[in-house]
Amino acid sequence: MTNVAVHLEAQQHAHEALASPTAHAEGQQHPIKLYLVVWGWLFVLSTCSYLVDYFGVHGYLRWSLILLFMVLKAGLIVAVFMHMAWERLALAYAILLPPVLVLVFVAIMVFESDYTHLLRVIFFAPTA
Repeated sequence: MTNVAVHLEAQQHAHEALASPTAHAEGQQHPIKLYLVVWGWLFVLSTCSYLVDYFGVHGYLRWSLILLFMVLKAGLIVAVFMHMAWERLALAYAILLPPVLVLVFVAIMVFESDYTHLLRVIFFAPTA
């Protein structure tokens, strides 16, 4: 009978620890230094994005750099400010995987559109 009493007492203490607001608040607090570092990186990446236009980079390099800086900034915001870095891996996959798959399908459509455009140019070319 003593084993049952010890087990019930341990369950009660575990339940109280889970229900206490201080235990929950301690697990959710992050140091302010983390947010300041992320804000600094966001400032640096925004400055780099601005410098691409300032130095007059053109063509694919310009758009590649702008998109790279945009994705890095979005990744920082999602990871730290939306607390995705501290979520379970299954939840992170459930949120991040669909946009990645959409980008993959868009890339496939871009390659397919080039092929379709080539066929239309060949088929509708004026005959001499």
